[in-house]
Amino acid sequence: MTRNDILEAAAQVFRKKGFHGASMSDIAEAVNLKKASLYHHVASKQEILLALLDRALELLTERIAPLARQSSPAEAKLRQMIHAYLNLLAENADLAAVLLFEHRSLEPRQHARHIPNRDRFEKLWLDIVLEGVKAKKFRVSNPALAVRAMLGTLNWTLTWYRANGQMSMEEIADQIADLQFKGLSAK
Repeated sequence: MTRNDILEAAAQVFRKKGFHGASMSDIAEAVNLKKASLYHHVASKQEILLALLDRALELLTERIAPLARQSSPAEAKLRQMIHAYLNLLAENADLAAVLLFEHRSLEPRQHARHIPNRDRFEKLWLDIVLEGVKAKKFRVSNPALAVRAMLGTLNWTLTWYRANGQMSMEEIADQIADLQFKGLSAK
């Protein structure tokens, strides 16, 4: 039994039951351990939650940061980032669900530790939007709000996307990217 096995199982349990509905016994049962044995690997649910949030942001940053650093135009980078982000959410649905929906369960000390990591990830997106504004490719009056709205749209996809649905994640990513760039305007 490894810490990684415990974290993967905890992500599944948290996604299914929510952080507050899940117990350490549920996590122990998911990895075939006694509850007391689980405490040899982790100290608390809060520790597990923070580790999962760190893991999710690390995974996302590893995938998104190289795209943001490319020499491509901002629109091309942003489109690739949207595709990569949605694919990563779909490939890691349990971990993504914990990141997107359970971060509010962090206690104040852990929350304060988590926020800078989240902000660094959001800054990758903000920098690309600002780059597009500077190049006069994007017209955005509030870039930070635009990034939060875009990430909110992408994040919510996790709640309704089905791998066997009518559209692939690639098709969804293309349509969301088009919506971001063109809006609803008929122009």
